[in-house]
Amino acid sequence: MFSLLSLLDEVATTLDDVAVMSKVAIKKTSAIMSDDLAVNAGVVVDVKPDRELPIVKSIFWGSLLNKVYCIVGVLLLGAIYPPLIKIVLVIGGLYLCFEGVHKVVEKLLHGNEQTKERAVKVSEKDKIKGAIRTDFILSIEIIVIAKSTLSGSFVTQLVSLIVVGILASILIYGLVALIVKIDDFGLVLIAKKYKRVGSVFVRSMPYIMKGLGIVGTLAMLLVGGGIISHTFHFPHWLNEYLQNMIVGIVTGFICLGAFELFNKLRSKPTH
Repeated sequence: MFSLLSLLDEVATTLDDVAVMSKVAIKKTSAIMSDDLAVNAGVVVDVKPDRELPIVKSIFWGSLLNKVYCIVGVLLLGAIYPPLIKIVLVIGGLYLCFEGVHKVVEKLLHGNEQTKERAVKVSEKDKIKGAIRTDFILSIEIIVIAKSTLSGSFVTQLVSLIVVGILASILIYGLVALIVKIDDFGLVLIAKKYKRVGSVFVRSMPYIMKGLGIVGTLAMLLVGGGIISHTFHFPHWLNEYLQNMIVGIVTGFICLGAFELFNKLRSKPTH
C-alpha cells in the first residue's frame, strides 16, 4: 500500500515538475515559434483554397515527426557529445540564412511575373517537403532552447520536451490553419448579411498572405543570424535583432555565393 502511495506521489511530483518546466520552456521558445508560424504560413501562398488545409495538415504531421527526431537527437547528443549540438545548430542556421537570401535574390532578379511562373512549377509535394525541411531546422532550435531550461531526472526532461514539442506544433499549425481560412470566414459573414465586415476579411486575405511571406523570409534571416551570432558570441554593436538580421543577410550571401560557385564548378565540362 505504502509503495503504491509512494509511486503515486512520485508521479504527481514528476507531472508537477513537467508542467512548471514546460511552461518556462514554451515561454523561452515563443519567439522561435512565432518565426516558425510566419515561415510556414507563407507556404500556402498561391495555393488553391481547397488544398490549403490538406497542405497544412501534411506539414503538421511532418512537424510532429521532426519534433520526435529532434528530441531523440538532442538527448542522444547531450549524453554522448554535447558540442555536436552546437555544430548541428550552426548548420541549421546557415541553411536558414541561405534560404532567406535565396528567396530575396529570386524576387529581385526574376520580378513578380517570372516569380509567379516559377512558383506554379513547384508541386504541392515539393512545397510540403520544403516546409517540413525548414520546420526541422526551427524545431531543432526550439528543442535545444527548451532543453537548456530543463533540469531534474531524465524522465522529467523527456516528458517535458514531448509536451513542448506537441504544443509547439499544435499552436503553430492551428494558427496557420486559422490564418489561411480568414477569407472563408469572410464569405460566411457575407452570407449571414454582414457584408461590410465579411468583405474586409476577404479583401485583406491576399495582403495578409503576401505579408506573411515577407515576414517568413525575414524570420529565416533573423533566426539564422541569431544562431550564428549566439554560437560565435559576436559582440553587440547594434540592437540585437538588427544585428542578427545583418548577420543573417551577410551569412546568406556568403552561403549563396559558395553554392553558386560549387554549381558552376560541378557543371564545368571536364576534358
